[in-house]
Amino acid sequence: MQTKEILKKVRKIEIKTRRLSDHIFGGEYHSSFKGRGMTFSEVRQYQFGDDIRTIDWNVTARYSEPYVKVFEEERELTMMLMVDISGSESFGTSTQFKKDTITEIAATLAFSATQNNDKVGLILFSNDIELFIPPKKGKSHVLRIIRELIEFKPKSKKTNIAIALKFLSSVLKKRAIVFMLSDFMDDDYEKTIKIAAKKHDLTGIRVFDKRDQEIPNLGMVPMLDAETGDVQLINTASKSVRTSYKANALRLQDYYINTFKRSGAGTISTRVDESYVKKMLGYFKHKGR
Repeated sequence: MQTKEILKKVRKIEIKTRRLSDHIFGGEYHSSFKGRGMTFSEVRQYQFGDDIRTIDWNVTARYSEPYVKVFEEERELTMMLMVDISGSESFGTSTQFKKDTITEIAATLAFSATQNNDKVGLILFSNDIELFIPPKKGKSHVLRIIRELIEFKPKSKKTNIAIALKFLSSVLKKRAIVFMLSDFMDDDYEKTIKIAAKKHDLTGIRVFDKRDQEIPNLGMVPMLDAETGDVQLINTASKSVRTSYKANALRLQDYYINTFKRSGAGTISTRVDESYVKKMLGYFKHKGR
């Protein structure tokens, strides 16, 4: 992809997702994710109804009348976007590929964080860590993240969610807001999810295509495994083949939902031909209660 074409695509995504973050997600993001705690702001004279536990006894003794400490929420947070860029993300049978929807969601989240003056970082992963951009503030930093999401070419097409989560734990020492965006066509990551969810505010965002879940009767069809590169001739006319395909998809879906929930992490699932805006708004509103 030419540089001019990349910049045009970055600009297009910026316009769409910036509008979403400004008008829809900004307030919801702020109310959903709390700061690290309360920091001291000032002292003022005691007013009826103030909590007596906030009285500053030193100042009170000095002025012979009660004064209270005023605290403010420490808002600055760090958001880490963990994005699966394995081969299965370059699949789509509807309006766009899964990776295109993932890029839009990641950009919307990044702009929402920037609006709240929070830092944003990025981890791109396959079955290895492909790219790590440390958390930083600012619009130019977010635009760099979007550019990487659009043009980055992974070395591997396979997936390993556990490896990505282990890396997260090694590079982020302080509590952060973490969004993992993937189709979650992987398992055996329960242990690492539990560790990450205990330390961070973790949410999984599963982006999938309708054909990830079931295949129609099309007769004998050559199918490419996007992660291994293997091509097999599949008899989609066979009911047992279609049933087995759907059962495996449901197994991975259930594993994702149950593993995240048992670990205390949040989950969002959105199909590429659905409105991810409605799904995310519903999640943020519920979380902010």
